[in-house]
Amino acid sequence: MTPKTIHILSPSGAIAPDLIDRAAERLRLFGYRVSVAPHAYGAYGRFAGTPAERIADLADALANPAIDAILCARGGYGLQQILPALDNLGAPANLPIIIGFSDITALHQWCGLHGIPSLHALMCKHLAELPLDSEPVQLWHQALLGEPLCYTLPAHPLNRAGQITGRLIGGNLSVLYGLQGTPYSLARLLDAEPDTPAILFIEDIAERHYHIDRMMQNLRMSGVLSRIAGLVVGQFSDCDDDPSMNCSVAETILRATDGYGYPVLFDFPAGHVERNLPLWLNAPCCLSVGNDCILQSKKYR
Repeated sequence: MTPKTIHILSPSGAIAPDLIDRAAERLRLFGYRVSVAPHAYGAYGRFAGTPAERIADLADALANPAIDAILCARGGYGLQQILPALDNLGAPANLPIIIGFSDITALHQWCGLHGIPSLHALMCKHLAELPLDSEPVQLWHQALLGEPLCYTLPAHPLNRAGQITGRLIGGNLSVLYGLQGTPYSLARLLDAEPDTPAILFIEDIAERHYHIDRMMQNLRMSGVLSRIAGLVVGQFSDCDDDPSMNCSVAETILRATDGYGYPVLFDFPAGHVERNLPLWLNAPCCLSVGNDCILQSKKYR
């Protein structure tokens, strides 16, 4: 189904209202009907509203059959405060497609636990500011039209060769780390479809090198890295190499997977960057890593 109605809401951090308005105007140029949640423009400290207000906006949108897709206005922080409340709603059979990245990773995890694909992609700021004909915006639109996403990438010196077809999961590493040991953890998501190989995607921003090592070691010690069948490493923006770690950030990530042998793809263009190319999460993915690297990502409904 091609989405026709996109509903914008702010489940996490507050956002400048004009970015919502400009993004909505852009989306209307593509032919979408756009609506905005009552509290999307709100501000409650660093959040877009009180927990009750943000829960209400999400609950209403998830239960509304007229909404085809939910565009989260921005990430920031805040979904962990309200995620458990969504469990009381159940999961409607025709849940709207949830779009976003960063803190929206928590919602992607919730979708995955219900077997529902979601889209890791641009939010309001970049939809408002990037040229309409730019690659990330055009691919964002292409994804919502239901067209397959197929990316061919140059080889990276740290890539580990291999091929795997499975289910793409993941998102922001810090958010995934914060969900460890909770009902929304990667372990729970892997348990949900134990017979389907999982390919983990990770990205992050402004994390110290040793913080990234801590998070990767957590995924290793908790068994997550031993249970996946492939790893896609996106952009780690403003994550500088620390010489005292005796390796680069990328090498830290690769070393955490030592002994597992599955394909690893570095430098995928997704994350906290303008060239944030869309990926369907909780959905089929084909990964081939060699002299040329190919990633195919598609939804299955």
